[in-house]
Amino acid sequence: MRRKKRFEGLDVLVAERGGALLATAVLLTGSRVAGEDLLQAALERLMRNWSRVHGDKEGYLRRTLYHLAVDRWRLRRRRPEVLTEVEPASQADGTEALHIRQALTQALAMLPPRQRAVLVLRYWEQLSEAEAAETLGCSVGTVKSTASRGLARLRELTAGWAIEDARV
Repeated sequence: MRRKKRFEGLDVLVAERGGALLATAVLLTGSRVAGEDLLQAALERLMRNWSRVHGDKEGYLRRTLYHLAVDRWRLRRRRPEVLTEVEPASQADGTEALHIRQALTQALAMLPPRQRAVLVLRYWEQLSEAEAAETLGCSVGTVKSTASRGLARLRELTAGWAIEDARV
């Protein structure tokens, strides 16, 4: 009984926001399995610090997610990543949208870690520049410049898509 009161609200947070948190973790890591591991590590850290986290528990969890992802990228900087295809949620009769989503996810995985994190925060999570800067612990200017470079790199990576589609 005491344990249940200690983590009061955690089950509701995971039930209501778990899918969105997992989707973010998958995008940050590049695979569902790695995303699940990342989310589990972030939840463990939240539970260890539960009594010290006041206010927005989801915000703390999201910041922890991003920081753990960056830590993992730093540890593997010299080793190449092997990414698998991400299985996005199915859409009713939207095979073209599914193809584009998979291709964009793969292109996103080719970006450097900081650019990937900024683009996920800004365009997937739809955070403002100020909110993304606060989450990542950097300035708004850094978020703006990193997002600009990340979008430019995505344009380079996807430039040939229209040509390939026209040939088919």
